[in-house]
Amino acid sequence: MSRESLVDAVISQMLSDIAEGNLEEGAAIPSEADLAQRFDVNRLTIREAVSKMKAQGIVRAVPGRRSELNPVSHWVDIGAVLKIVEQRIGGAEASVQLVQLRRMIETGACGIAATQISTSELAQLDIELDGMKDAQKVNDVEKFVRHDIAFHDVILDACGNAFLRMLLDPLQELLKDRRRETSAVPQVQINAIDMHRQIIVALRSEDPETARSAMSDHIDQTERDLNQYVL
Repeated sequence: MSRESLVDAVISQMLSDIAEGNLEEGAAIPSEADLAQRFDVNRLTIREAVSKMKAQGIVRAVPGRRSELNPVSHWVDIGAVLKIVEQRIGGAEASVQLVQLRRMIETGACGIAATQISTSELAQLDIELDGMKDAQKVNDVEKFVRHDIAFHDVILDACGNAFLRMLLDPLQELLKDRRRETSAVPQVQINAIDMHRQIIVALRSEDPETARSAMSDHIDQTERDLNQYVL
């Protein structure tokens, strides 16, 4: 394993310790020697991991003492924050809350996109939907999820709002994991294809309310599938 991978593995495990309450806010983190022994890596790897965590705002340097754990509210790495939140509330609740978040953001985004989406972007939606159909035929979950996410990205980009992607991009890994869970069910793939087809029809109508309604119906179906097949 490369040093970069080892560093990330150490950080991931330390984040798990934080989520489980083994490392408390304001407390000093274990020494380099203790961490190196625990994770079976050299002290240079631990030093790099701690340095990276300082840059992320997870820990802070304390002169003459070991680094201390910052409150989560001080962290600047949204990915690390999301991992902690997910572990603390549990995977099932995280899935429900992510669907709720998607409803709040993507429904409005689809309404905005209806009046702004270009011909080339509509064509790209057709391509992504065809990719989902091809993947569904052979039950290729990874390919299905890839085209599913790309489909929604086209709609977000069609809004022309730079802040929207900045807000959602850190959530992509979590969203991808959740889509893998639901899309592993063949019926969910069939439902999703039908919903995406209806979204394209709605966007072509150029009517914001029709587009919002189509996306809302899709999120409703996602929530039903989540409760029926996964949770």
